[in-house]
Amino acid sequence: MIRFVKLPPAALRALIDSDLPAASAAAGQQLSEFIRDEKWLWEIRGEQIARDPASADWIARVAVDEPAGVVVGHGGFHGPPDAGGMVEVGYSVDPAYRRRGHARAMLAALIERARAEPGVRVVRASISPDNAGSLATIAGFGFVEVGEQWDEQDGLELVFELAV
Repeated sequence: MIRFVKLPPAALRALIDSDLPAASAAAGQQLSEFIRDEKWLWEIRGEQIARDPASADWIARVAVDEPAGVVVGHGGFHGPPDAGGMVEVGYSVDPAYRRRGHARAMLAALIERARAEPGVRVVRASISPDNAGSLATIAGFGFVEVGEQWDEQDGLELVFELAV
């Protein structure tokens, strides 16, 4: 089972500063080097929260494997639902914990969260056609390929959607 832990502003600032002990203390959870090394993500999300404080309830959180209590990655949405009720998922598993079902557990928890929100109608996943792991992760959840897009950082992505 996956439990998501919301990172308070102090934890985000510490992660941006690569201060793992301070980030762990602020989060109330022992964070990993993998989480610290995702600095690019924490910078993006920190700026996003500064522009839109309400987005903090939707964006990336650390994923804790229960009952072990170990941080195995991070997951969340790219932001709150858009005007059409769409949220886009994002998740990543620490390489030390891959191939153990954590990505599927994260995605299941994120879909459950989306279904619990009255304003959400669609969950989107954008995946590189070369990312076999992520393509396998969404298989079986009912996602339908609806097109493709070009991402400035990641290149070509296939776009999948799930009605919730």
